[in-house]
Amino acid sequence: MSYATMMVYVDAEGAPEQRVRLAASLADAFKATLIGLSAFAPRPLFVAEGVVIDDVTGTDAQAMRAKLEKKGSWFRGIAAAWHGTREWRAVLDIPAEALAREARCADLVIIGRSKGPGDVYSALDPGEAILKTGRPTLLVPEGVDSLGAEHVVIGWKDTREARRAVRDALPFLHEATRITIAEICRPGEEPMARQSMDDVLRYLDRHRIRAGPEVILHQEGSGAAQLIRLAQHEDADLLVTGAYGHSRLGEWIFGGMTLDLLASSPLCCLMSH
Repeated sequence: MSYATMMVYVDAEGAPEQRVRLAASLADAFKATLIGLSAFAPRPLFVAEGVVIDDVTGTDAQAMRAKLEKKGSWFRGIAAAWHGTREWRAVLDIPAEALAREARCADLVIIGRSKGPGDVYSALDPGEAILKTGRPTLLVPEGVDSLGAEHVVIGWKDTREARRAVRDALPFLHEATRITIAEICRPGEEPMARQSMDDVLRYLDRHRIRAGPEVILHQEGSGAAQLIRLAQHEDADLLVTGAYGHSRLGEWIFGGMTLDLLASSPLCCLMSH
């Protein structure tokens, strides 16, 4: 199992050069095709008392396409430093909607960790992207331009999302030199945590992957902060976790661990929903 196609989201506003460099180097490492995607949506019409106040003209749409094509030239220039197949896609649509649709052709989606400047029509919401794409999503913090994934920490929880994350991360896990599975639990939950992690260890072993378990008792502060501290103490450079959330009345509701990692993780995070 490997990643044959990766898709990196390139913000229409801004120049995420480090993210593109990381994506291109990963695509080369896995001998994968790299697809760059950018999207920008015209704002909806604003009508007052039957009179159109704000409209998107053909000239406006042409200017938006030209902007995205310029971004494509920029992407090809950055990615040219690496070998391999490169593609570019530009879509006039809301970024999260465009990425959810275009991700059908990718094994792995790579996005920025934090929401970029602007609004829903020009900036990608990473949480919405994770919940909509149906693909494992690698969140890259600002300032990170490479990912060796030599030591991977898996934030385990016996849930559907965590199981998917472990399976989705198998290509990284096969290449890692060290893997730690960690579950943060309350007092009294340790036996159940060890039992479920033992099954995960056996699952990975059958894939010829060796990992070590670690049960962590919950302390003051968030579980995400404890997981990040463990990863940093162990010199890990990749976190693998499930992503927990749903939409309610147009608002995205996330679990505490997912929300905190989206907001503050200094490490790359591979998340699956």
